[in-house]
Amino acid sequence: MIQPPLALLAELTHRCPLRCPYCSNPTALTRPGEEVDTATWARAFAEAADLGCLQVHLSGGEPTARRDIEALVRAASEAGLYTNLITSGVLLNGTRLEALVAAGLDHVQLSIQDAEPVSADRIGGYRGGHARKLEFARHVTAAGLPLTLNAVVHRQNLDRLPQMIALALELGAGRLEVAHVQYYGWALANRDALMPSRAQLDAATAAVEAARAAHRSRLVIDYVVPDYYATRPKSCMGGWGQRFLAISPAGHILPCHAAESLPGFAFPDIRTTTLREAWEASEAFNRFRGTGWMPAPCQGCSRAEADWGGCRCQAFALTGDAAAADPACALSPHHALLALALEDADRAGEAFTYREPGRLPAAPACPPVD
Repeated sequence: MIQPPLALLAELTHRCPLRCPYCSNPTALTRPGEEVDTATWARAFAEAADLGCLQVHLSGGEPTARRDIEALVRAASEAGLYTNLITSGVLLNGTRLEALVAAGLDHVQLSIQDAEPVSADRIGGYRGGHARKLEFARHVTAAGLPLTLNAVVHRQNLDRLPQMIALALELGAGRLEVAHVQYYGWALANRDALMPSRAQLDAATAAVEAARAAHRSRLVIDYVVPDYYATRPKSCMGGWGQRFLAISPAGHILPCHAAESLPGFAFPDIRTTTLREAWEASEAFNRFRGTGWMPAPCQGCSRAEADWGGCRCQAFALTGDAAAADPACALSPHHALLALALEDADRAGEAFTYREPGRLPAAPACPPVD
């Protein structure tokens, strides 16, 4: 029996004033005129609640670039969903936040690029962005909303993780997500400039463990480590078609936000397909659902129903085959590709290819699949 999803990621737009080089949006960005309209989003939220979703994450791009964001929050809230706004904060102020709260906003997840302002603005490609983020964070806590800080960490900011933890405490955040870059979309194109060293990763892990012990009663810290140093894969998004679904700005209903990077799929469109039909019956959701599709050594592995074969987008990015065993697993015949990628990163500089509409960066070349 197919269980209902727990959450919907609503990617409302690809528009964003920031140009983060680690962005997981696809390199071919959806144009504003192709975005799903307000009424269709409202129907999607009602269908998500009927399907069993408990929460909706309103994301992008920058979701507040849409002028109808208050109407969208209201529609999601009226559908009975817990509403989480995932934002850069740079387009918001106290007045706009009050309108979002009145519409039914429950939670804010605010991205930061660093704790040091000059570095943060360089990484985000937006002058003055860090100061605007801090100002908005204070509006959030003053309004009584729960605040999560999302710190995407990588080679060029990871040494300041202790300062980012201190910033979360200073701003009154209840949760901090320390998320090592996951290499899809623009992040894959910038992999060599973003990949941390093993020494940086070990120091970051120690900093998180120390902060968890020191601030247990004040701050919850979620920690997402990079697969490139792993020996076993993560359960990506809880497993393909297991706990999560997403809708892209163009209306594609997806098992994960990066799934459009995979060739050979005809993803359902929210304009012509209900969420229930997509979740339960579409070939796209069923292709990698469960364990029957798995190749060796995943098939029959004792962890098959724990990690669900790892990440299909990562398998494709590294091997060119979405059905291959995730190279993050030490048992995968492709595990050595991770070591090769780390060697390339060791030789790379720090220049970024920034996320920009119409700009198509070159991704790292994939070795041929044996």
